[in-house]
Amino acid sequence: MKYSGVIQGTEKEFLSVFNQLCYSRSAWQVWVDLMSAIACSLSNVLDRTTGHYEQREKEYAQCIERLGSVDAPAKILSIIVMALENEPEQDFLGKMYMNLNLENHWRGQFFTPYEVCKMMSMVTVGDFDAQIEKQGYISICDPACGAGATLIAAANNIKKSKYNFQNHVLFVGQDVDRVVAQMCYIQLSLLGCAGYICVGNTLTNPLTGHVLFPCEADGHELWYMPMFQSKIWQWRRTFKSLESMCGTVTTEKTVEKERFYVFFDFDKEEVSYGDKT
Repeated sequence: MKYSGVIQGTEKEFLSVFNQLCYSRSAWQVWVDLMSAIACSLSNVLDRTTGHYEQREKEYAQCIERLGSVDAPAKILSIIVMALENEPEQDFLGKMYMNLNLENHWRGQFFTPYEVCKMMSMVTVGDFDAQIEKQGYISICDPACGAGATLIAAANNIKKSKYNFQNHVLFVGQDVDRVVAQMCYIQLSLLGCAGYICVGNTLTNPLTGHVLFPCEADGHELWYMPMFQSKIWQWRRTFKSLESMCGTVTTEKTVEKERFYVFFDFDKEEVSYGDKT
């Protein structure tokens, strides 16, 4: 039976297409391949980091082969896009994951309800406008990100700012479980967030380095969100590199002013993904 009709982005649609893929494989096997295929397809649009592109192209092809064809994964991606477009205030993949009983109790997985994450975000983020005005941008990190509910809640909360969160907020997540880390990466990427997700053990192997230049150490796997490749973030990284090499002190606020009002039209470029890094 084939899925037909206009995609609405509902949980029922997702489960209908997903269950069709489970006729000869377990739900867990199908889920792993789906998340990997979608994450690889998003990553390889812009990320040409050595060791990322080729490996993820190969992984994508292997996942699609096991899933039978590209049709069902493409429909699943469309459903996720529509679900987050219709209601960005949710952890859609986290809900699907829990509804399918895929949580891994051996790792103590229990996804925090979105409403709780929303409350936590409102309490901890603080006056983001003042922080952005002082520093030019802020970063938000969740060291046990799961499917990304806390970071999604933070993104939605910061949308109330007078600044465009895509250009002024860097979202960083890390999780020891590769599958849920990919779920977080997919959702934040589709919501237009800038940042990256690290697969790795936060306790024994945390991310190091400047937030704009994360160090992909042994045991790490970094997934850069497409918006992190935008010109805004490219220029921040460029100015930071020049500052480090020249030993000069340039405030981020000055860089922000130069970038937005001298180099290009902010209104035109703020939603552009820009060139590759």
